[in-house]
Amino acid sequence: MVEAVSLRHVDAVWDDGRTRDSSRVETSDEALCRRVAQRDGAAFETLVERYRQRAYRLAWSILRDAEEARDLSQEAFIRLYEVAGSFRGTARFSTWFYRILVNLCLDARRRRRWWHLTAAAVERADGTFESVVEQQPAPGVDPVAGLAREQLVTQLWKAVETLSPQQRAALILQVQEELPTPEIAAVMKCSEATVRVHLHRALQALRKTMRKD
Repeated sequence: MVEAVSLRHVDAVWDDGRTRDSSRVETSDEALCRRVAQRDGAAFETLVERYRQRAYRLAWSILRDAEEARDLSQEAFIRLYEVAGSFRGTARFSTWFYRILVNLCLDARRRRRWWHLTAAAVERADGTFESVVEQQPAPGVDPVAGLAREQLVTQLWKAVETLSPQQRAALILQVQEELPTPEIAAVMKCSEATVRVHLHRALQALRKTMRKD
């Protein structure tokens, strides 16, 4: 049972995050993926160790929900295990894997209407309201130093929330994952021109929103 085997590997490596064999460190991602296609459990564990934090961070940035980000990033590794044989090496492994992850996240947003969830407001104890977005601190980031900077970051994330899922994904892949335009196009399965349009419109919208604030 492919899924059961892969999920067990993901859970084990996800929870301890330790590299079990330092000699595997220099093996390329692409070579490891080819070994995963042959059901090499050690190669799979190495890829999970290398990408688990980046996968979670990317999923969280799109979904803005910690539990859902963990679930979908783990599901992306399960998909990786299942379809590793389809990796042809025409793109970098990271590009191929991010495509799986981003598609899962965008599909989840469409199915479960995450727009409404993240935009929802909850009541504080003092009777004021705060968005769910403001309740979610960025994973792995130290507390923001200074009230002014904290307010600016909160405003920026609120502005990002107003972008379309495609615009947000393109922006995050460029700014956070530092992918070049051709790789973003490969991840999102669109042309480079479309990526540039998404980025241009995203930046325009952010500037306009931030000026209002």
